[in-house]
Amino acid sequence: MNENDLDAASRPFSSPALRGSSAAPTAPAPRPPRLHLLALNPTDSVTEGFLPAAARLGLAVTLLTDQPEAHERAYGRREGKAGSARPFPAPRGFPARGFPALDIVPCDVRDFAEVISRIAADGTRPRAVFTNSDHLQAQAALAAQYFGLPGKDWRAALRTKNKAELRRALAAAGPDVADPVWSAELATGQDPATLAGLDAPYPCVVKPREGVASEDVVLVADADELVRRCAEIRERRPGAALVVEEFLDGELRTLETLGDGRTLHVLGAFRTELSPPPHFIEERLHLLPAPPPQPHTDQVLAQLRALGVGFGVCHTEYVVQGDRARLIEINYRAIGDQCDLVLAELLGIPLFEYILRTHMGEPLPDDLGARTDGRVRMEYVTADRAGRLASAPPASVTERDGVRLDYRPLRGIGEEHPLHRTNRDFLGVLRATGTDQGRIDAAVARFLAAHRWEIV
Repeated sequence: MNENDLDAASRPFSSPALRGSSAAPTAPAPRPPRLHLLALNPTDSVTEGFLPAAARLGLAVTLLTDQPEAHERAYGRREGKAGSARPFPAPRGFPARGFPALDIVPCDVRDFAEVISRIAADGTRPRAVFTNSDHLQAQAALAAQYFGLPGKDWRAALRTKNKAELRRALAAAGPDVADPVWSAELATGQDPATLAGLDAPYPCVVKPREGVASEDVVLVADADELVRRCAEIRERRPGAALVVEEFLDGELRTLETLGDGRTLHVLGAFRTELSPPPHFIEERLHLLPAPPPQPHTDQVLAQLRALGVGFGVCHTEYVVQGDRARLIEINYRAIGDQCDLVLAELLGIPLFEYILRTHMGEPLPDDLGARTDGRVRMEYVTADRAGRLASAPPASVTERDGVRLDYRPLRGIGEEHPLHRTNRDFLGVLRATGTDQGRIDAAVARFLAAHRWEIV
């Protein structure tokens, strides 16, 4: 039995036809359609969301990545020739039929030409090309277009990833679509000292042009600090392009959308609480009651349409200033840090299947059938110093008074880390779900008071 044939165990054994037998030879089983999935490091969204969804859709998966060893560790190593595609069984905790037949293929996924070449060399026409990585949206879009498959507009993927281009595109859309946001770009290799005379509206924010997860995003008070912070970032990211932009003060919200190029659905919206400046670390998120608040939702949707965003899933962050929604950034993929997993559970819809189906050219239903009474609070326990994690609670799931608490450690006991001032400082995530926000908040408070996280 081929242990990678997920349906083999449920089929009765049959021997090949013997010489002289009148039995007709059995035709080979058709190959399952294949999803080519681009990834960098393993993520919960892919491991717990998209790969099981691919299995439920009957897809085999070729995972193209520049970090094959990391994915081998995440999914369970099997023997195979180095550098070759190797099928993997379900990782620990997944039933056999909850994980697809998976080939992990080394590839320079940041190079769209290499991605296209590797998919073509696979010898199997892809059913879909997909990625949930911030860094690989344009590459996946170009590969999908090359093979004549549905996908995102690569130009929209580029302009949402490139924060300087995002500001230029929104400015070009006009003030009726988006309030102008002051910004300037420090180009690749340009000396930070050139910013000394910049007529910026201090305090302002400096960030990597293609950055993610608030890494190296910092609030600066004046020109001297701006030049100094840019030089510090350049030490960690030699030659990187940076963006300096107006500080948008106000309540931070998100809008989660899913579209098929025809219909654009609003999945939900979160209110996000950040750490105190000068850094911007997400500490907790609350799902806002459905339907998402107006007029901000319609304003965000108008800005997404002006940018060409409307295919697949998208996570947009914006600040509320009065009756105006002012965009912070657009992540043209599913919301991360386990929020997408909770959202799918809370809405009661096959969210990850819907996302993959759009990339297979299938239209979304006019009504997703999502529940609207659920509430969630995501609480991130965050390290406040560098060091070794000496003690922390184990994973747990409890239910009480209509609230489900699901705690998952993100750092193992004994692990030592520097302080990143990003989500890489998360020690664990507490997912609290129910229908009553007051009970949810009380349950989270009890959990945090009852447990300790010690760094030495």
